[in-house]
Amino acid sequence: MTVVSVSMPEELLERIDEFSEEHGYTGRSEVIREASRNLLGEFEDKKLEGRELMGVVTVVFDYETTSVEEKMMHLRHEHEDLVASNFHSHVGGHHCMELFVLEGSLENISTFVGKIRATKDTLTVDYSVLPVDDFGPLADMK
Repeated sequence: MTVVSVSMPEELLERIDEFSEEHGYTGRSEVIREASRNLLGEFEDKKLEGRELMGVVTVVFDYETTSVEEKMMHLRHEHEDLVASNFHSHVGGHHCMELFVLEGSLENISTFVGKIRATKDTLTVDYSVLPVDDFGPLADMK
C-alpha cells in the first residue's frame, strides 16, 4: 500500500483520532481511506445518471471571512445555467449561510458541489440531490 502525506489542521487530526478510537478503527489511515471512498462514491449513483436533477446545497461560513462570500458569488455567476435560486442569510453571531437550489445533470451538480467544498474557510457544506421526475403527480404533468 502506498503511503501518502497529508497536511491538515491539528484540530482536525485530533477529531480524526478521537473518531477512530470511539468507533473501533485501527487508526487514522483507516478513517481517511473510508472517508475517501465515501466522498468519491457520492455521485456515482447509477440511478441518477442521465436524469434531470434538483440539488440543494447549504454552505455555512464565518461572517468575517469575506473571501468565501466572494467565491460563492463567483460560483453563482459561473454556473448561472445550473443555479435556479440562491439565498443568503446571517445565522448565529458571526456566521453566514448560503443556500443554492440547483437544477441540472449529475455531472454539473457534482462539479458545483466540488468547487464549493474546495473553497477555503467554509465551515460546513451539506447537500441533497433528487430526480425532478420523482415528484409523483408533478411527474405526470410533463
